[in-house]
Amino acid sequence: MSIVQEFKEFAVKGNVMDLAVGVIIGGAFGKIIDSMVKDIIMPVISWILGGDVDYSNWFLVLGDNPNNLNTLKAAQDAGLNVLAYGNFLTILINFLLLAWVVFLLVKIMNKMRRQQPAEPEAPAATPEDIELLREIRDELKRKG
Repeated sequence: MSIVQEFKEFAVKGNVMDLAVGVIIGGAFGKIIDSMVKDIIMPVISWILGGDVDYSNWFLVLGDNPNNLNTLKAAQDAGLNVLAYGNFLTILINFLLLAWVVFLLVKIMNKMRRQQPAEPEAPAATPEDIELLREIRDELKRKG
């Protein structure tokens, strides 16, 4: 079998196609979650905290800040050692929301699977020795 044929069989399998669709939808879904955090959740948190807060500029300079730089970009450009916890906070909220939604989707899928009627199980095959013993019994009954 040629490598092209093997690749074709691999690429056409259902699992690979399902994975490709999942990756594409996941990428798009990630952008939706990013937008929800950036455009909806963080402004609400900012409003609750009372003010126009730019979370990307929440940082802490580790060490000296000789020029008293007050933006993250300026501090990073100056080569200062900064702990950018505002950006981390936003990404953490993104992750938690995405994980929650994936959890809910898996829960719904599991519930749907449980609701499907179970296929009747095929009767278990009788071992050959038992089958042979039954034939011998039937033959003895017929003769006796």
